[in-house]
Amino acid sequence: MSDTDPTESRVAQWRAYVAQRDTIARDVDELEGHLRDQLEGLTASGLSPDEAFLIAVKRLGALDDLAREFAREHSERLWKQLVAPDAAAAASRTRGFWLALGLAFAAAAAVRLAMSPALQDGQFASVNVSVLVLPFLAAYFLVRRRAKLSTVLIVAVPFVAVAAVLNLYPFEAGGMTQPLAAVHAIVALWLVSGIAYLDGDWRRAHARMDFVRFSGEWFVYYVLIALGGGLLAAVTVGVFGAIGIDALPFISEWLLPCGAAGAVVIAAWLVETKQSVIENIAPVLTRVFTPLFTALLLALIAAFALQGVLASDAGSIVVFGARDLLIVFDVVVVVVLALLLYSLSARDPAARPSWFEWLQLVMLASALAVDVLVLVSMIGRIAEYGASANKLASLGLNLILLVNLAGAAWLQTRFVLGRTAFGRLERWQTAFLPAYLGWAGVVVVVFPLVFAYA
Repeated sequence: MSDTDPTESRVAQWRAYVAQRDTIARDVDELEGHLRDQLEGLTASGLSPDEAFLIAVKRLGALDDLAREFAREHSERLWKQLVAPDAAAAASRTRGFWLALGLAFAAAAAVRLAMSPALQDGQFASVNVSVLVLPFLAAYFLVRRRAKLSTVLIVAVPFVAVAAVLNLYPFEAGGMTQPLAAVHAIVALWLVSGIAYLDGDWRRAHARMDFVRFSGEWFVYYVLIALGGGLLAAVTVGVFGAIGIDALPFISEWLLPCGAAGAVVIAAWLVETKQSVIENIAPVLTRVFTPLFTALLLALIAAFALQGVLASDAGSIVVFGARDLLIVFDVVVVVVLALLLYSLSARDPAARPSWFEWLQLVMLASALAVDVLVLVSMIGRIAEYGASANKLASLGLNLILLVNLAGAAWLQTRFVLGRTAFGRLERWQTAFLPAYLGWAGVVVVVFPLVFAYA
């Protein structure tokens, strides 16, 4: 940037304003570094310099009361500037839209072609959904960020490796290792797409939290698109049914699979285009769903207790109910952890602990209790029925969750008691993202070999 760049002038103005407070003057260089990191990421996503500066200051303003006052004082001024048309920003948005639309159509076409009966009786698409859709999402990020060649290679290699595993391993028909590999491939390649989103800057906790924030916002938009698509499908069936035409084959074979694939990229484009809107929604969503999921966890613990403790049945051990119940508990714990991550990404880092943080602590303690119960049940089932691919995959995930939740609960307790900084919570959570990526990779690549592709 040149000295005459308006963004540089705004950064200098912000620095002078923040440096007025003696207690943080010594930290202003670090704060300015965070501000510039935010600016770089936001402008790379297609926002204009004015929009990027406004959002970056509001995010960073939460770190200090004086910076927050700067954000409040200058927001109106910046919003007035944003009303004026910015040709460069408009052109960037237009390019981003057409890029997203083209990649969405490409993802939809890839899924539809993969559904051909000639390809494993149409099962090819369900096994390869991760490598049919997520490469287009990663490509969107790489093009929009104008990613370095090294980042492109780092992202491309896992996609090629996963595609090779899913299609070259001699999986046994009806076995568990193939569906396990297919599901964990989605998790692994979503996290790899995060490297593309961050343009390779995945080592910093702050950058990883940006991807967590994106993932939560993407999920919100994807659900909204899905609800709209469901309504469109229902109306289509009803309208054509009224004139004697069955539209269900078109809905099931074209609209739903193609729409679901294309919406992955379109939702990402919406997040990047509407960041200022979704950032206002995020805190509301976390405050609505945290109490609900806390109540759900407490109800699950009660249900677990009602299922009965270890009981003897003709010499065999019946462990805490059915396998399906354990799967449901696992899903709930994972969703709770995702909600916690999204809550952290949307929180004001400088705000004092409130009743909401105490509620989060209850949610964490409940999730930890559920995870311990699930682990005990899994170990009992393995002892009774023997090890299998799906049991060990779940066991490994729950062990990672146990360590993650235990550390989070400990740090949350210290935070609400005023004995540790909020930043330690963020760093602890983002440090586990590579652990989940690593375990997903093990299940995709190693498990089929260990269990003879069965």
